[in-house]
Amino acid sequence: MQNGQLKLFSGSAHPDLAAEIADYLGVALGRSNLRRFSDTEVSFQIDENIRGTDVFILQPTCTPVDLHLVELCVMIDAFRRSSAARITAVMPYYGYARQDRKDKPRVPISAKLVANLLSAAGANRILTMDLHKAQIQAFFDIPVDHLFAAPVFISFLSQAQDKGITIVSPDAGGVERARAYAKRLGADLAIIDKRRSQDGTAEVMHVVGEVKDRVCIIQDDIVDTAGTLTQSAAALRANGAARVLACAVHGVLSGPALERIAGSELEKLVVTNTIPPKPEFVATKRVEVLSVAPLLGKAIQSIHQETSVSSLFV
Repeated sequence: MQNGQLKLFSGSAHPDLAAEIADYLGVALGRSNLRRFSDTEVSFQIDENIRGTDVFILQPTCTPVDLHLVELCVMIDAFRRSSAARITAVMPYYGYARQDRKDKPRVPISAKLVANLLSAAGANRILTMDLHKAQIQAFFDIPVDHLFAAPVFISFLSQAQDKGITIVSPDAGGVERARAYAKRLGADLAIIDKRRSQDGTAEVMHVVGEVKDRVCIIQDDIVDTAGTLTQSAAALRANGAARVLACAVHGVLSGPALERIAGSELEKLVVTNTIPPKPEFVATKRVEVLSVAPLLGKAIQSIHQETSVSSLFV
């Protein structure tokens, strides 16, 4: 191979997903020693020869985001200085993606800053999944392989055999993604139009599309505090939806998210394991976690073998 032997390493963010991918690829996880000094600084050492190898580092930048981001940069630097032939940062969840433009005065474009950090650390390539906005790829001057979790969700939803499905975008920005799901499932499409009330104290959810007596599936890329999600579910039920489910690629589920979901009209939330699921996720029947390890494994295999990855970009 042009870039030598494939080596897969894991940071501390999601070792379970790294182990799943290694099992799919039929390789052993790379040996390294990742620890922290008493002041929490990262200490990292590679415990095997990686000169001339094709290195993949699995590290979603999930909570605690700053810690995992710096850890990833330190690891990339170590591999660069140890003469790896190529270094690919595998980031199933790309943190800091929500500030991707200057929509207000005097704010950062943090998605671009993170791209600069990864490039400066020495990454040669990025493999990520369902970016908050696809144009974040343009912030990089190195190749970016942008996967979508759609095949995982489509397979799950197809097995459910529900009739009369409507895919719902929770806002105008997610319409393109929702439309792609609807097309693949042969489903209808609806949109939640969220507006402030006249006095500005509350949000009013208007449903655009036919949802009466339908199985409505809200599709989004990220669920954080679940405020918009649960409000959307309430609006759909108020408009006559028979059932309301949701699919979100990245289940951040911070703060009051689980409590909101438990008290909502939402029957089930389906997320992927791009972010490690917390134990309380598993304990609730309202949240189901699907694995993206085979999808990431296929992409890593294709990148290593220098074959097309485009079949996975759907």
